[in-house]
Amino acid sequence: MALRLGDIAPDFTADTSQGPISFHEWIGDSWAVLFSHPRDYTPVCTTELGAVARIKDQFDQRNVKVAAISVDPVDSHQGWIKDINETQHTNVNFPIIADPEKKVANLYDMIHPNASDTATVRSVFVIGPDKKIKLTLTYPASTGRNFAEIIRVIDSLQLTANHSVATPANWENGQDCVILPSVPQEEVDAKFPKGHTVLKPYLRMTPQPNLN
Repeated sequence: MALRLGDIAPDFTADTSQGPISFHEWIGDSWAVLFSHPRDYTPVCTTELGAVARIKDQFDQRNVKVAAISVDPVDSHQGWIKDINETQHTNVNFPIIADPEKKVANLYDMIHPNASDTATVRSVFVIGPDKKIKLTLTYPASTGRNFAEIIRVIDSLQLTANHSVATPANWENGQDCVILPSVPQEEVDAKFPKGHTVLKPYLRMTPQPNLN
């Protein structure tokens, strides 16, 4: 069965390029990004893992742990990491999960038979500290992911988890937000001391509330 937003992310134990992990324990009180790759030693995957390694500090700043997964074993991962570091001019600094029996791939519905019977699609799961799935994305094998977009969504998820706002189309961190319709107008001034603009009764904008 496909996983849906709000579902508890399935727990699992697995070997990784950085040693064995128990997934929920590894997440701890952090957020997490789990992203899958069709196979080791594939060109688009190589650029993706290099891209994530280069911006891992941005995930760290947001208290987000990152893990990749493919159906190849750990020794394959270790050899591939050397290629990634060499060709992408970086240092892979996060675990790559080994899933040779496709246990995790099946738990997370990462194999789509009409696309490939064996290779995982490019799935992305953002998981909160409560271990619930906050975001899912699925890319075809031919299209590399936009990790700037994943960072953007994490900023929105973390903001909206703590404030009565939503983020509008193409929102970037630091821009104005939408006040939730569930906030009565008579409570807006107290909740949003930075001010607000009423465009329509259902469309009220306010400066991003978690910035000084």
